[in-house]
Amino acid sequence: MIDESKIIKWLTDEGLLNKKIQDQNANFHYIINYPQDHMMDLIQPVGKEDMILIGCATEIAEEQKNMISQSSKQIKENFIWAMRFTLNQFLVDFELEHPDNELNRFLITDEIFEDGLTKNELIHTIKRIYKSKLQCLWLIDKTFSSTSIDLNDFDNQ
Repeated sequence: MIDESKIIKWLTDEGLLNKKIQDQNANFHYIINYPQDHMMDLIQPVGKEDMILIGCATEIAEEQKNMISQSSKQIKENFIWAMRFTLNQFLVDFELEHPDNELNRFLITDEIFEDGLTKNELIHTIKRIYKSKLQCLWLIDKTFSSTSIDLNDFDNQ
């Protein structure tokens, strides 16, 4: 059985603990912040006393949804495949909500089982989920944003 108090101590020591949530589907459910002002959920689902789940759900902003919807069918399809390939490389679980290949929302999760739960693994998993999300946000901007980045603006002086 996973020691909830040990997880709380680790999160508190690292300044990541935000608050506890009442959740009838969980033995415990916490909101954590990594980085500051970015929320994730840490949950131990009922019936899964030997694991915790860390997850981050992201709603696509209306402005971005509009840019996506104005893109060609081929660009939207290629983008959804790029999202899948990108997330798969991070070795996380994910769900994409994308009717007609127009991304509305995505969820990134990972599990840690009791025999692999250490402070190092917990923090590493939190960071991997955040970096997965960040990669997706960058991919959205790169694919659909009207602004382009000129790499010559970043010359080494």
